[in-house]
Amino acid sequence: MTMSYRPLIGTPISDLDTPCLVVDMDNLDHNMSVMADYYQNRNTKLRGHGKNHKTPAIAMRQINRGGTVGGVCSAKVSEAEVMIHAGITNVMITSEIIAPLKIQRLCNLAKQAEVIVACDNLDNARNISMAAVSHGVNIGLVVELETGLERCGVQDLESGVELDKAISGLPAVQFRGIMSHQMMAEASSDKEDRILEGKRLIEPVIDLRKAIESSGIAVEIVSTGETWSYDVAGDIDGVTEIQGGTYLLMESAYDYMSDFQFAATVLTTVISTPRTGIAVGDAGTRSIGAIKGVPLVQDRSDVIVSGMDSDHCIFETSVNSLNIGDQLRLIPGQQDAMISRWDNIVGIRDQKVEIVWDILARGTHS
Repeated sequence: MTMSYRPLIGTPISDLDTPCLVVDMDNLDHNMSVMADYYQNRNTKLRGHGKNHKTPAIAMRQINRGGTVGGVCSAKVSEAEVMIHAGITNVMITSEIIAPLKIQRLCNLAKQAEVIVACDNLDNARNISMAAVSHGVNIGLVVELETGLERCGVQDLESGVELDKAISGLPAVQFRGIMSHQMMAEASSDKEDRILEGKRLIEPVIDLRKAIESSGIAVEIVSTGETWSYDVAGDIDGVTEIQGGTYLLMESAYDYMSDFQFAATVLTTVISTPRTGIAVGDAGTRSIGAIKGVPLVQDRSDVIVSGMDSDHCIFETSVNSLNIGDQLRLIPGQQDAMISRWDNIVGIRDQKVEIVWDILARGTHS
């Protein structure tokens, strides 16, 4: 879906064409400051995940705010290409890169920036090594450990140590460390619950670090943790960076993380009030997605989204509190899918457009 509408700076929010992806700049700055202030004086640093906003200008803003490793994560080679071409000089690709053409693209990126990529099997490491030799570049590898998501990663510590040793003997690649990603099984606003669950899931990563170091190999990077465990991983000895992403724009699935504020919403206009207690908005799944369910309505506890089609959302309210022309802001259930639907982000401060950012990594699926 292409949405090329680009409002002028200074346009009042009430005059924006809808649907429109807007970001509250005060909330965005708040979220950046929470992370930057937390990691500023810690040995552990933030590596912001670019997949959550796909916007190099925002990634630069994160890096400049402080508390980071000076680089970002990317989910795909194509996403990393956008970030590096925009001037970011340190990128970790958190997915395994297997296809020969993508490995060639990876090598080309390594000529322009420091590139690190996840790995969980020796054949892949060998293929990257051979390609890197032919290109005359060096690529960093981090061994991924699977810690509960049942996705990529070596399955046990022994396999991790064996792979680390093998990588250390390959030319043109450098074993940099290890990484893992976790998801809290049941969301909880109780910090003690988050601490206990975070420590439980990150413990195997620390155990792998110790096992590798016991074999005589240095581990420079331990990249783990995410938004829900940012204040857990940051205090675990041995973790060097966390891959925080969702915190920046936020989504309804993370509403239990009260340290952060909802920054990204889709602005929608009520276009019909066909029945008592029912209204229709002009934003549907094509503009916000529904991977984790329908969105929430920001600051309107009296209004719920009861259904969506591609171009409309249905609002229910116990009273006739909505009129044609009213604007509402929808909080996505999952921000990554929403971001990919837009060409730009409209930054709002004091109810006016302050900035418009191009989402340059939109559609980077390869």
